[in-house]
Amino acid sequence: MEEISHGKRTLFLYKYLEILRFLGYSSLFLPRLSSFDARKQASLENKEAKTGKHFLSKEDNSSQLVLAKGKVTKELSLLKEKVEACRNCPHLVSFRTQTVFGTGNPYAELMFVGEAPGAEEDLQGEPFVGPAGQLLTKMIRAMGLSREQVYIANVLKCRPDIPKGQKGNRKPTTEEMSTCLPYLLSQLKLINPKVIVALGATAYEGLTGKVGIKISEVRGRCFSFNGATLIPTYHPSFLLHNPSLTNKRKVWEDLLTAMGKLGMPISEKQRNYFLS
Repeated sequence: MEEISHGKRTLFLYKYLEILRFLGYSSLFLPRLSSFDARKQASLENKEAKTGKHFLSKEDNSSQLVLAKGKVTKELSLLKEKVEACRNCPHLVSFRTQTVFGTGNPYAELMFVGEAPGAEEDLQGEPFVGPAGQLLTKMIRAMGLSREQVYIANVLKCRPDIPKGQKGNRKPTTEEMSTCLPYLLSQLKLINPKVIVALGATAYEGLTGKVGIKISEVRGRCFSFNGATLIPTYHPSFLLHNPSLTNKRKVWEDLLTAMGKLGMPISEKQRNYFLS
């Protein structure tokens, strides 16, 4: 197996940057690896060293991988434009401030799906930024990840309309979710996550079409969904209103399941969260 010299690595890197420039990139953001990513990278490098296969070996199609990832980003951008121009639900269009497409890593292995944007999300154009979103961020951090490493979206891309003068948020109807579902399914197809966490019964209903299912009936279980593992759990807003250790532990057990499915390391401290 031919070793790749420093000069050849530089040439490969130059070609990759040329490809990225062709795709329209003008700058690159390289976040610091989390301890999980660092261990994963070290494990990969160790495996490559043992097998003799290297990331930049002649047998590797890394340039094709770069092109494929660039295509995903481009397709997601085009899909976002379609969502922004959507007028399928006139009553939602007239009520919304803006659509809320999704946020995070477009190549994430873990995706969180909620039901619909709330007031804060509608104003900022980003999912889960209100109180429930702040709790979700803490949950993701407890897993050893960040919002930038996962992908977060909703079944509905518009905030459900409410009567003038009323506050709060309305649960989206089955018809509204079925109308908007193709956008989410397109996101899932492009991102191709290994694990999908459905936040709440409405998100589970929107994804599966199963009406009238209580989240307590399906949480704690795993389902196959379009090639991914679907894990239903309570919505963060449920924990805000029912903040008992028992409820927090149930949600955490679902997240531990997700971590296990992804092959993430789980510390003893993480295993014991919310047990006392």
